[in-house]
Amino acid sequence: MKNGLGVIVAVALLWGGVARAELVDKVAAVVNRDVITLSEVQQRASPELARLAGERDPRKRADQRAQILKLALDTLIAEKLIEAEIRELGMTVSAAEVDEAMQDVQKQNGITDPAQFEQLLAREGYTLKSYKEFLGKQIARGRLMQMKVSAKVKVAEEDLKAAYAQYAKLEGEEAEVHARHILVSVDAKATPEQVEAARKKALAIMEEARRPGMDFEALARARSDGSSKDQGGDLGFFRRGVMVPEFEKAAFSLKVGQVSEPIRTSHGWHVLKVEERRSVGVTPYEEMRPKLDEKIRMQKTEKFVEQYVQELRKKAVIEVKI
Repeated sequence: MKNGLGVIVAVALLWGGVARAELVDKVAAVVNRDVITLSEVQQRASPELARLAGERDPRKRADQRAQILKLALDTLIAEKLIEAEIRELGMTVSAAEVDEAMQDVQKQNGITDPAQFEQLLAREGYTLKSYKEFLGKQIARGRLMQMKVSAKVKVAEEDLKAAYAQYAKLEGEEAEVHARHILVSVDAKATPEQVEAARKKALAIMEEARRPGMDFEALARARSDGSSKDQGGDLGFFRRGVMVPEFEKAAFSLKVGQVSEPIRTSHGWHVLKVEERRSVGVTPYEEMRPKLDEKIRMQKTEKFVEQYVQELRKKAVIEVKI
């Protein structure tokens, strides 16, 4: 350890300003007096940036990367503005409230083993401590939004009936798909080289799965990293709106028996096969009403939150440096 420290000091003295520049994190933006570093932006954008590994066109990849980083920076700026409001209002969240929220998350995900929960958090790039901090901030933001936005959100019966008419039209034409998948997992902190290596492995699995007579279920049992491995990658029947967008797009565009190209999600690369399709019956209005109400409230809330953040931006001093 001492020898290693000596080398670092010697290099710093030898290269002077260059070494110091590399050791200091670049400032991406300053929001009033709060600094957002480039590493924070990159970390927030990392799942989306990882998906760019499959884009072969350098120009498209550069454009998409710039868009992803901008969106991540805008999100972080909004969070800084909201956190400043929370501090100004003196809003606090107790440890007991955070623990209760943690228990709810575990319950919703069917997790009873604390070690399993920590493994799940690690896969998403969190430690137990950092996830508690994240939850505390989320609870505080929720309270602020309740105070500033919720009173403005109103859902009329006409909104619900219009939403149901649209739902019934789409649902009457829609189907459910029964699919299986093989996952090549990718760590949340994987390097671009590791992401690319996993993609190549998924491509090899795809080619194997497309061979005539290949038993996809057996292949999934042998090659998948997913939790459904022991069930031959079986995902059962699902409708639109259940899976992540990339996964859903592939599932509903494939014909029965077809195998997809590798699909990138936050868990890694998936190879998907559609086993069956079946028509879906339309759920009655009264049964759908609570879900539609929740969906419309969420949409209107997002709209008012965006307006509220824009108001905060107008009052703040924001300097973007990237």
